[in-house]
Amino acid sequence: MSATTTARPVSAEETGRRIEEILDRLSASGEPAGAAAAEELVRCLMDFYGSGLARVLHLLSASPGDPLPRLLGDELVASLLVLHDLHPEDRDTRIGRALDSVRGHELDVAGFDEETGTLRLRAAASGGCGCGSGTGAQEAAEAALACFAPEVRAVELEAAPALLQIGTKTR
Repeated sequence: MSATTTARPVSAEETGRRIEEILDRLSASGEPAGAAAAEELVRCLMDFYGSGLARVLHLLSASPGDPLPRLLGDELVASLLVLHDLHPEDRDTRIGRALDSVRGHELDVAGFDEETGTLRLRAAASGGCGCGSGTGAQEAAEAALACFAPEVRAVELEAAPALLQIGTKTR
């Protein structure tokens, strides 16, 4: 698998200089709130990318063998790869990976509307009590999909069919 990107190579020195120039211009503009917000934004992005790089290093050194599955299965690393169009897996594979990461909820893809970004999911059958496995499933799926497949903008969860209880007597 080979990832491709349209991003041009950048120099750390050139990028640092450009950021400083932009922050200086914002400070000189006479709007302290805007300059403070810009500095906070830069710190936030640095923290995000720093955490991502630390995670990559950890996953690369974690155990022997092919590190690619560990990298692609990590929410932070996957979100960075998707953000920059570097993720080598297609959308459907990433959706499957996201749903696999939602522990305790068995969800199947019922369909995806590319125009609206709506993913329809079907929950596995419930245990017959009428409470279904959908409780919290949609929220868990949405959180995982945000990292692995941000092209999914909405999730619709179809109700799970109740299992028929055989051999139960009512009085």
